[in-house]
Amino acid sequence: MGMSGGRIRTFFDGRWHEGDLGVAGAASHGLWQGSCVFDGARAYEGVTPDLDLHCARVNRSAEAMGLKPTMSTADMIARALEGVRAWETGAELYIRPMYWAESGDATLIGADPDSTVFALCIEELPMPSEEKVEAGIAVCLSSFRRPLPSMAVTEAKAACLYPNNARMVREAKAKGFDNAVSLDGLGNVAELATSNIFLVKDGAVATPIPNGTFLNGITRQRMLKLLREAGIAAEEKVIAPQDLAEADELFCTGNALKVLPITRFEGRELPYGPVTRKARALYRAFAHG
Repeated sequence: MGMSGGRIRTFFDGRWHEGDLGVAGAASHGLWQGSCVFDGARAYEGVTPDLDLHCARVNRSAEAMGLKPTMSTADMIARALEGVRAWETGAELYIRPMYWAESGDATLIGADPDSTVFALCIEELPMPSEEKVEAGIAVCLSSFRRPLPSMAVTEAKAACLYPNNARMVREAKAKGFDNAVSLDGLGNVAELATSNIFLVKDGAVATPIPNGTFLNGITRQRMLKLLREAGIAAEEKVIAPQDLAEADELFCTGNALKVLPITRFEGRELPYGPVTRKARALYRAFAHG
């Protein structure tokens, strides 16, 4: 059973399998000692925006984890598109390429790069409805922080980083919010637990400057480019929690949900404002262009 409870197809060991295929044993290094990396791309409305960048990134993540990528970016893209074609055009899908080590040194915990395994999982995952978008999400500050690069493999989209994010979400939901703003080890705003954050002030957009503590998201990078091309000032800079409290608008970007307004920060209501609406429109035009 995947994230959505819908249909799943898995490419493993050279062929496609219907369903959520079992691909690892109890002694698999990826399961036992956490050497799994992954990426997420999207198919929806007949488009797969930035699929190439997501496939390229999982190979970089594998190398950062000490694994040996076994599939070229071009072949991975081709496999993903092949898998998507098993659904009707326009299906809302999550595309997840993954690598992990199958074996390693049990006493020294290192992964054996020559045992690297690849799988590609595609599963149904609905895009947010227009009602969900209009309502936006409520976020609060998390008491948990993102690790510094000296503390974790932060340059990889690594599965082992996600339990920290998950406890941020659990804490936020227990307080009545949808998501959480995490700070880095220095006390600056890093990201939401599941996506990158942007603020709007006096018509200009800002987002935290990548400092190695959070993933410089592909949708994040795309959004910065689209805003600048549209003549909207958009900068990367150090952002403090107080800057969020004083923002005119807040929004977030990520692969799974793309661009969503943040309509409450802590106790303060925020509008789904004109710059955020423009950002969503710019991304939609790009994805369909």
